[in-house]
Amino acid sequence: MATLEELYQYYEVLSDAKDKAGEHEAGFLAIIASVKGDAKEKRLASQLISRFFKYFPQHMEKAMNAQLDLCEDEDVNIRKQAIKDLPSICKESPENLPRIADVLTQLLQTDDSTEHNLVQIALLNLMRSDIKGALQGIFTQIINGDDTVREKAIKFLSVRLKSLGEDLVSAKIEEFIVEESKKVLQDVTADEFLMFMTILSGLKCMQTLVGRQHLVDIISQQAGFDSDFEAQDSDCVDRIVSCTQQAIPMFSKNVHSTKFMSYYMDQVVGKIASVANMEEGEDTKLEVLKQLADMAQWCPELENLPGKLANLYTAIKEYMPIPPPEVVDVEKSESTSEAPALQFSYVECLLFTLHHLGKKCPEFLSAADNAEVTERMKDFKMRLQYFARGVASYIKQLKTDLQGKKPEKLQSDEDKVKLAAYKTTTNIQQIIKDLMHVPPSYKVQVKLSWKPAAAEPAAVATKRPSLDSNKTTPKAAKVGAAHMDRVMYAPPTGKFSSKAGSAPVGAGRRGRGRGAWRGRY
Repeated sequence: MATLEELYQYYEVLSDAKDKAGEHEAGFLAIIASVKGDAKEKRLASQLISRFFKYFPQHMEKAMNAQLDLCEDEDVNIRKQAIKDLPSICKESPENLPRIADVLTQLLQTDDSTEHNLVQIALLNLMRSDIKGALQGIFTQIINGDDTVREKAIKFLSVRLKSLGEDLVSAKIEEFIVEESKKVLQDVTADEFLMFMTILSGLKCMQTLVGRQHLVDIISQQAGFDSDFEAQDSDCVDRIVSCTQQAIPMFSKNVHSTKFMSYYMDQVVGKIASVANMEEGEDTKLEVLKQLADMAQWCPELENLPGKLANLYTAIKEYMPIPPPEVVDVEKSESTSEAPALQFSYVECLLFTLHHLGKKCPEFLSAADNAEVTERMKDFKMRLQYFARGVASYIKQLKTDLQGKKPEKLQSDEDKVKLAAYKTTTNIQQIIKDLMHVPPSYKVQVKLSWKPAAAEPAAVATKRPSLDSNKTTPKAAKVGAAHMDRVMYAPPTGKFSSKAGSAPVGAGRRGRGRGAWRGRY
């Protein structure tokens, strides 16, 4: 085995020979053999192999294996040197590029930050030389590698791919990425799925109408709409909510939410009261209902709409209670029993959805010759009137608290909650006024309270809006207010909270293992 001094001599001979370096085969073989030597010999051997590799095509395989052995050496400094030298070999031997990309991808699992950065730089250099070949090597490890390597490789693509220009990531390369991603999505964890959504949504081909529809189709397959919704199964809830969260930004007047909306209306909304929170402190029910309302705007038609509206009405009855007997019968209202707690945030979502879908099936709430519909509307109006009184009472209190305050002064958490509450209750009030018409009207347009506004008003108006459904006898109004005072302000999570805002696009959840997401595409 050559010593360090002998290696330098071989270097001088090969370097002086220039284009005739291939005539000195024995010297190159001695360099290859030095990868079994000490640390200094190994580092120098790595540099010399990459330097003279091109002159010895007959020993290409042997030289490649020697270099890859150095990439897996126990000494981190030797690995770093070998990693630096690998891309040079690819320039002279492009057919080995996928193999080298495969090895570098495995090295992404290193805990050494400097080495990790070198691996990423080397991979990026390979991608600039031959992006398809590099991607082949990376996807080989994503599909066949162990979980640690797989996770690192997916993360590398999700972060680094967007840094490459359009001259590298051409239409054909994007098509290749989409097809390979589909293979991977057959078996992914929740976190892996979210990273692939980052990769795919960042592609230029996915910015077109056809591309967005394609992405929605991929997400719907991943969601597993062919299976029943299990409200108590946190993995099932997590999968449905996460997939829908990724799809919502894609919906528009041309990319419809029909498939998602149909599943939510058939499978989810009727079980909303049983939905389990996925994480401590979360209000998963509210998140699901927000998604329902978000999607309602982009759903032009649904099969069996009356049946779906019946499921929705079941949820509405769950969160829009009928008045307690003491409030209905004002002559016997001396009881001090508690009035039902009102879940304003839930009801905003439910009424908004009913208001949007109801216009497509007006007979659901107005059919004079149908006893079932007549009874339903009678029950619904009773609930609407009672809820309207609660809304009016709460709005009055919020206006008092916010009166005269400018937006720049409303920065405390408490003030932000009150502003969210004001938007929510105002939306509910406007929708209720529409639905109280005979027959119900569907004309008012409201902006969901968690959607960002262009600008906040300078101050909340002090005039109390009128509400026809709120008209009642003085005594009844007094009794209603007395009951509402016990439940209107300082509401717990689920009415108005800091979670009332929309979840950020792309925000993910902690994965719970790959099993729950298997076989989706």
